[in-house]
Amino acid sequence: MAMIKLVPLPCSCPTYLHIGYRILPSTIRNQASSSTQKSRRLISLSLSALVFSTSNSWANPQVPKFLELPNSGGVKALDLRIGDGVTPLDGDVVAIHYYGRLAAKQGWRFDSTYDHKDETGEPIPFSFVLGSGKVISGIETAVRSMKVGGLRRVIIPPSQGYQNTSQEPLPPNYFDRQRLFTTIFNPTRLANGEGSTLGTVIFDIELVSLRHL
Repeated sequence: MAMIKLVPLPCSCPTYLHIGYRILPSTIRNQASSSTQKSRRLISLSLSALVFSTSNSWANPQVPKFLELPNSGGVKALDLRIGDGVTPLDGDVVAIHYYGRLAAKQGWRFDSTYDHKDETGEPIPFSFVLGSGKVISGIETAVRSMKVGGLRRVIIPPSQGYQNTSQEPLPPNYFDRQRLFTTIFNPTRLANGEGSTLGTVIFDIELVSLRHL
């Protein structure tokens, strides 16, 4: 996969978020739905225009900023697309597509729903009950204020992410749990005070659908 050059984005995120992401997979199956294709193109294009910076002196003031979500414990969000559907409530079954990356390790993408496909090759959204505590709290906070069809990038601090090795990654059958937790809970780097750097995760989340129970 080719690398892309990122343009500075003004926000108050720490300096360790200066990272280079890889372009998302460019091979999309012919039978993929048009909505899936549009979402993936939007995520790919947005990566070329976003980076996290502490300096505002030379940044483009027209570039939108990440905003901290109310009562979120420090979760910051940037809406890449505003949905036109309904907003979920606690108890609803929500289905999302996501790309999950670490702020550390050059933005290593540790999981994506587009890597989990059904027998026809279609990517499978991840479903959970909002408010059930089955996913990290930063994900629930982000989804709770979205509308169906929306696409949002969120920066989740360790306090709202993976706080211990007893937690299940998202989704629970994630294929590389050991590598994720070995990075986040590296004892040597934690002892050096790098906990916030290692534990900060970044998700691009699309709210695909919801169902009232």
